[in-house]
Amino acid sequence: MLSDETLKALVEAILFVAPEPVSLDGVVKAIEGEEKERVKAQIEALIEEYQRPAHGIQIRQVAGGYKFYTKPEHHEVLREFVKSLKPPIRLSRAALETLAVIAYRQPVTIPEIDEIRGVNCGGVIHTLLEKKLIVTAGRKNVVGRPILYRTSREFLVQFGLKDVNELPSLKEFEELARQALGSEMPAATPSPQETPCAEPPPAPEAAGAAAASEAPATETAPGGSPSVSSAEPAVEQKEADPKAPPDDTVFE
Repeated sequence: MLSDETLKALVEAILFVAPEPVSLDGVVKAIEGEEKERVKAQIEALIEEYQRPAHGIQIRQVAGGYKFYTKPEHHEVLREFVKSLKPPIRLSRAALETLAVIAYRQPVTIPEIDEIRGVNCGGVIHTLLEKKLIVTAGRKNVVGRPILYRTSREFLVQFGLKDVNELPSLKEFEELARQALGSEMPAATPSPQETPCAEPPPAPEAAGAAAASEAPATETAPGGSPSVSSAEPAVEQKEADPKAPPDDTVFE
């Protein structure tokens, strides 16, 4: 059983992160092993605590649940502040994939990104530069001297990272992406070593040889005439009647 202090902190955190009002049963379900009455008592204690003038937010009971709200007396100041905020950054899947490549391979050039993703990323790079999620990092000392790109300070701010060393491992990143995209997450692309090479169509000579090898095998009978193997049903042939008129047509 959790202490009252720990339980209160957990309830506060749940209500803070919830985008919608959370019911009492929802909070109890999130904190397994705790009695409903204890959880309700901590919610009421938080409501009373946040009603004090020293706090700019409060917990209100709305639509059968609990949620944090700002206090009405601070409305004018908060409205002006919200107007000055930048709109949230929204990225397409292509932009997220490109940003991930840059984050894990930085500094990296556009040709290197194109090779990893298998598509042209020039337009996506321009979008990421406009959103200030990446910056240039000089030029690579190779033929053509292509521009190098790396993540920016804005990237760290948007993803809540101290530095790039806090990036999750590739395995963790894939799991996070699957959770975010759900069924839309494409299956992992096999590496070139794992990808079976497609065989070229056989040449006409080879095709003929293959067809001949697939034809039913024949054996030579003691009399020297070929006989069909057991792979195909034998065709019974009647002996020619010596009294029949000379004709090349064989009637069965």
